Amino acid sequence: MQADFDTLVVGGGVVGLSVAYGLVRAGDTVCVLDGQDDALRASRGNFGLIWVQGKGLGNPDYAHWTMQAAQRWGAFAADLEALTGVDVELRQPGGLTVGVDDDALTASSRKLDALGTALGIAYPYERLDLQALRERIPEIGPAVAGAIYCPLDGHVSPLRTLRALTQGFRALGGRHESGVQVQQIECLDSAFRVQAGDRRYHARRVVLAAGLSNQALALQVGLDIPVKPIRGQLLVSERVAPFLNYPCHDVRQTGEGVVQIGGSKEDVGVDDGTTIEVMARIAAHAVRCFPLLSDVNMVRTWGALRVMSPDGYPIYQESARCPGAFAVTCHSGITLAPVHAGPLADWIRTGVRPMHIESFKADRFHVQTH
Repeated sequence: MQADFDTLVVGGGVVGLSVAYGLVRAGDTVCVLDGQDDALRASRGNFGLIWVQGKGLGNPDYAHWTMQAAQRWGAFAADLEALTGVDVELRQPGGLTVGVDDDALTASSRKLDALGTALGIAYPYERLDLQALRERIPEIGPAVAGAIYCPLDGHVSPLRTLRALTQGFRALGGRHESGVQVQQIECLDSAFRVQAGDRRYHARRVVLAAGLSNQALALQVGLDIPVKPIRGQLLVSERVAPFLNYPCHDVRQTGEGVVQIGGSKEDVGVDDGTTIEVMARIAAHAVRCFPLLSDVNMVRTWGALRVMSPDGYPIYQESARCPGAFAVTCHSGITLAPVHAGPLADWIRTGVRPMHIESFKADRFHVQTH
């Protein structure tokens, strides 16, 4: 059977499009099968952080992988803008995790010191007291103790990034089909056959990057990908004069001037709704950090579902039963986009695994205990 494409990517969010962009840029023929409008879409609810600080506690590979991604973001954004004209609003001035008391800051400092020890480096961060924090953000509230600053952090517009990836992928000759619901994946002698309604596709490789749908799809190619939804709720304000030059873990100001407030994590199943209780809690925290927000109107809210593995780390796995079938899933699609388009796409094309992803195999969840 002759394949129509080198690779089919199932999933048209930031994760799937980043991989597809990397593959088509390297010369593959690639088709992205994007879901229907009512599909759960983590990318469209993303907060937009490029976040490094604290990532990798308990798994130094994740710290290395995340740092590498953050360091690649500048070239990645420039490449996308040169190809598409889309400015993804990349800003990497460093990021802040605001602490409401000294105990919280001390605990965070100890964790980052321990992570630095595990990595064999002096972990790049500063502990700022309230005065030092006020020098960076004069509008900080008096009821906080300070912040942890990491120079590697930043933020982008996730929607602009998604648009740039889509346009860039198409500009390089990639085929993008939307409204496609994949039902069946067959592993044949020399190709995969993918059935979606009355459409049928053939490709030498299949990359499953369909978020929460990966769990069911992966079983068809012999993979067990344990992921679950974790809800996050967000508030969005009217436009405000620029005051927040640093992205914070729970609050950021976009290039358009609106303020996004988030930070909730809820295990509520497949429910992407919003609740007054959580909105009130995250709003109160934001106002405590930045009192000027008490006079700002909130104009929009939404809930979105993170795609979480049991340990919170990515899953990158090729099927042993169906070589050429890959699963790619994570909850940090924005932060990791440059490495998904770079070394991860190279691994899928060549079979050479990049450094620091060995511990992200799905096998780690299937240890025999007898």
